[in-house]
Amino acid sequence: MRTMVSLLFLTLPGLAGAQTRVVVNADLAEHTINRHIYGHFAEHLGRDIYDGFWYRPDANSEYRLRDDIIEALRAVEIPNVRWPGGCFADYYHWRDGIGPASERPRMVNTLWGGVTEDNSFGTHEFMELVERLGAEPIVVGNVGSGTVEEMADWWEYVNHPGGSALADERAANGHPDPFGVRFWGVGNESWGCGGSMTADHYADQYRRFATFLRPMSPDNRAFRIAAGPYMDRRLATERENWGDPYEWTETMMREAGHMIDGLDYHYYTFARLFGAESGSATEYTEQEWFVAMDLALDVDELITRHASIMDRYDPDKRVWMIIGEWGIWHDAEPGTPPRFLYQQSTVRDAVVAGIHLNVFNNHADRVRMANLAQTINVIQAMILTRGEEMILTPTYHVFDMFKGHQDATLLPIHVEETEYTYDGETIPAVTVSASRDENGVVLITLTNQDPNRGRSLEIHLRGMEASRATGRVLTSGAMQHHNTFDRPDVVVPAAFDGARLQGATLTVELPSKSVVALELR
Repeated sequence: MRTMVSLLFLTLPGLAGAQTRVVVNADLAEHTINRHIYGHFAEHLGRDIYDGFWYRPDANSEYRLRDDIIEALRAVEIPNVRWPGGCFADYYHWRDGIGPASERPRMVNTLWGGVTEDNSFGTHEFMELVERLGAEPIVVGNVGSGTVEEMADWWEYVNHPGGSALADERAANGHPDPFGVRFWGVGNESWGCGGSMTADHYADQYRRFATFLRPMSPDNRAFRIAAGPYMDRRLATERENWGDPYEWTETMMREAGHMIDGLDYHYYTFARLFGAESGSATEYTEQEWFVAMDLALDVDELITRHASIMDRYDPDKRVWMIIGEWGIWHDAEPGTPPRFLYQQSTVRDAVVAGIHLNVFNNHADRVRMANLAQTINVIQAMILTRGEEMILTPTYHVFDMFKGHQDATLLPIHVEETEYTYDGETIPAVTVSASRDENGVVLITLTNQDPNRGRSLEIHLRGMEASRATGRVLTSGAMQHHNTFDRPDVVVPAAFDGARLQGATLTVELPSKSVVALELR
């Protein structure tokens, strides 16, 4: 369990049950919360792509993009989508996914369930998806089983303005104009499924592959994303071939930092390797709830420690820290293929999502992008589907409540935190982040990790004025509550009446096991 208090919190002994003092320092605002922190991830895994984004009612129908899913994701202002993986990226050969769909070769996805897919969802289909979403594409190239030439050709295919054989081929396949892809991952989890490389070996490979991602036009330069480590030392050390995560960061920044625009870290709450028990998504005890909250809060310290290494080589913070995969990972739902990683989403998942987003916001000086794993039907999904039916998970609603932080100015906070204690172990009970948008609207988002007891907060607004506060709350009567296809609205946001504004002081009665978003105007 936690051995030190997160840098975001100051714990004062003896204040259990007392009002917690929070200061929002609007006069110290400096950094912008990059909208790309609210990004997403779509891998060829389970029913994320096929039977998720890319759907056909029956075997005799053609695949199509689902309008209802696109509408739902546009509503939360989704800024980007990362594709085609994940581990799948280092098995994927992009030429299999272009040209007439009927002529594309089939492949067996040996990573994720051994299913056969027809490659009907490829480059052009993905680019149509992100265009309709109003999002930016993040493409992850194949380093593990691919070649420098293959990646360089894909980069040219999507971005050359015209006059090359690959640009002509793109035009012949229905898209004369370049797609304008900017974000480019050079491999994925190269310490593990992406090649089981050492840090030194991957740094050499990264420099080699990245060299050939040359600008296709004066205004189209690759934003090159290197594979960072798995953040949690505990899980990494269980698998010796993964190496020490801090040494990986050190090596990449030292050997290749001048060629890196973003370093991609992965961190899962409750993550376990396949074949081991992760625990049920919907049937759990308070002990399991507590462990999940503790592990989610760990991401703050992990970011701080890795950022300190990056700072030594990059004091100007040019290189983005990217949390390219994050989420809470449970056992697959009973009756579903284990390798499809389909799981439900409860109040617990919503609070874990709120914790992560608050932490990412508060590290906005270094964390510039993050991608929830994954968008549909996989791990901590935003949306679950059953045939033509679709439901929004509690995690989806958290992203909706937090979307006002995108591209807003971070307002530094100070929290004198009360504690949540279970079986003699203690963690912070509350997380908070705050921002101010271009219209002067202040958004304060809060989580209460305690499933039993509410918290009373006294929020002092320093360097700002507000005349009214409105808000929404996401919670339910039990920590295990979740939305189903028969009852899709069990856990949904409701109007919040627990905030009182008097001058420069905002008093908030924060319910147990909740996520709250307050707007001040």
